[in-house]
Amino acid sequence: MKRSYFTAITLAIATLSAGHALAADPATAKTREQVRAELLEAQRTGNIVANAETGELLNQVYPGRYAAEVLAQGKTRAEVQAELREAVRTGNIVANAETGETLSQLHPQNYPAQAVAQAMTRAEVQAELREAVRTGDIVANAETGEKLNQVYPGRYATEVMAQGKTRAEVRAELIEAQRTGDIVANGETGQKLNELYPNRYSAKSVN
Repeated sequence: MKRSYFTAITLAIATLSAGHALAADPATAKTREQVRAELLEAQRTGNIVANAETGELLNQVYPGRYAAEVLAQGKTRAEVQAELREAVRTGNIVANAETGETLSQLHPQNYPAQAVAQAMTRAEVQAELREAVRTGDIVANAETGEKLNQVYPGRYATEVMAQGKTRAEVRAELIEAQRTGDIVANGETGQKLNELYPNRYSAKSVN
């Protein structure tokens, strides 16, 4: 799979974390196969965020490359976004179209064990996703399994620092990162939103 596609996945995470309120819909028990099928459908129809700034989907940016989207059967946009976030968090994204293997199967060390994920509450899952975005703990290269904080170590706080912070401190830091655009928008170059669009964010003060 091409790296540009995983850049779109990374952008989807950044956009959902920075620009959208997390969905409050009740958790529904879905099987691994259901989540995989829904993500495959999103990949097929281009229903994945391609531009973190505008929120445009791949099928909106390149309408000629995708079949006309059929209206989702009884699902809200928030539900679809929540399912995509969960699939990205757990590595339930097909990395090899020929074998059907997912990222979590190819690189299990980079993702939480399924049993642990299923026992977590929605609030805990959301908190983990926010923390992963903040620390760059997201796969940037499907072939090597490298994460953003490994590809661009200088752009993220060290794990030791993150582990010593309270949830309130982490949340405050995320809010500040959203306000200043200090969130990676391009998984290939490591550029942040405030670097791509400097005029949209206030200059960071130096302490």
